Amino acid sequence: MLIKVLLTLIFLAVTVGVGLFQRKTAKSVEGFVLGGRNVGPWLTAFAFGTSYFSAVVFVGYAGQFGWKYGLSSSWIGIGNAIIGSLLAWIFLGKRTKLMTQHIQSKTMPDFFGTRFSSQGLRVVASIIAFVFLIPYTAGVYKGISTLFEMGFGISYEYCAVIMALLTAVYVILGGYKATAINDFIQGIIMLFGIVAVIFAVLENKGGLISAVESLSVIPSDSNPEINGGFASIFGPDPWNLAGVVVLTSLGTWGLPQMVGKFYSITDEAAIKRGTIISTVFAFVVAGGCYFLGGFGRLFGTPATLANGKLDFDSIVPKMLETLPDALIGLVVLLVLSASMSTLASLVLTSSSTMTLDLIYRDKKSEEGEVKEGEIIAEQAEKVERRKVVVMRTLIVFFIVISLLIALNPPTFIAQLMGISWGALAGAFLAPFMLGLYWKGVTTASVWACFAWGVGITVLNMLLGNPISPINCGAIAMTGGFLVVFLVSLFTKKIQKEKVDSIWECYD
Repeated sequence: MLIKVLLTLIFLAVTVGVGLFQRKTAKSVEGFVLGGRNVGPWLTAFAFGTSYFSAVVFVGYAGQFGWKYGLSSSWIGIGNAIIGSLLAWIFLGKRTKLMTQHIQSKTMPDFFGTRFSSQGLRVVASIIAFVFLIPYTAGVYKGISTLFEMGFGISYEYCAVIMALLTAVYVILGGYKATAINDFIQGIIMLFGIVAVIFAVLENKGGLISAVESLSVIPSDSNPEINGGFASIFGPDPWNLAGVVVLTSLGTWGLPQMVGKFYSITDEAAIKRGTIISTVFAFVVAGGCYFLGGFGRLFGTPATLANGKLDFDSIVPKMLETLPDALIGLVVLLVLSASMSTLASLVLTSSSTMTLDLIYRDKKSEEGEVKEGEIIAEQAEKVERRKVVVMRTLIVFFIVISLLIALNPPTFIAQLMGISWGALAGAFLAPFMLGLYWKGVTTASVWACFAWGVGITVLNMLLGNPISPINCGAIAMTGGFLVVFLVSLFTKKIQKEKVDSIWECYD
């Protein structure tokens, strides 16, 4: 216990110290939200990866999908690395950096408002982001608190409250730059931690070959007479597995807290280096998490909840109970690192969106330039400081709301994330990506995609999830491209001069 406590206290002291050290860089809006747009490739790549992978993945997804698909769940991690990281950086990194800097966009809702000439889109996008980031945040709380309860014997509620307070402290103090530096430190812990945990868990089952052999004799859930499905390449249910790969991989392309990382990177050369770093990080962390979860059935059947369903969120903690104390301490740091980095990204995204796109909306001209009117420099500086204060206040507000949900979570971690990612990426992915590549995207098509992504997710939830939240999210994302394309063909185009002026950033 002493080892675990010391490791945790050192880690928490470092994260708060980084926040204190970076507080000078967080005085302006651009410094607080984007780190001054000069964050290097290593910090950006690790910020992208640690925001991507949290306790939601390590505890919720690895446990649930490892139980359902066995070793084939590793395809989810591979998809996350190739589609969610490599291709995301290739297709979005450079064009996002250039266009958002050209149109002076600081948030994704701001991008929609300026790129598609509609302040209404900007407002509605900010509301969608704020509302649907909350269930994802609640899922992160639930994941880390479950691990803390196992490792330290501290009740779930106290863990959630403590983590919320600590995350709020360093984000409020240092803004994006402090978050990025902490993400780098936390990412290093995640890389070493996941490798050490995999070796320790497999060693507990006699090594890799012995563990795979044990998994291969477990009968299928749907057909007890068939063995080997959980140790096969594509597993017992490849179609539903494909839905999970789509949701967890393609979803990052449309999430405000992920895409925002490209706003702040220094230059195009840094994007190239960041692409490689981010992809390697995802292969190790995501691939390792799902590979580890694939052996969950070797550790017995999880407990049954009051509703009669298996408690999937308890699978990974049960796998880790037999580890030595030092390794359990490392696991707690691993998940704490992943979760705090994701939480920091979520609360910063949510507060900046509400502040800049709802409370202090700048009036923009047709050229996309901010009209300061008659405000003198001194007054403008006061407004700037006031915006930062409001963002810091909203960070507290967002954390409190998500914490209240986390203290009484309505469903499994995986379902919380499915609802969040399905609505956000279903609404934002297609118009954001096509808006970077195709001049023909219309304002009406963006409205239609917002209605499609949020509508199908909410309707499915209200009907009791006849389609699993995971598959529903995958349908929302992929269907959004068809919605934007078809509606754009038959609705009024944006003024050609306006679009051409935006496209100058690519010349």
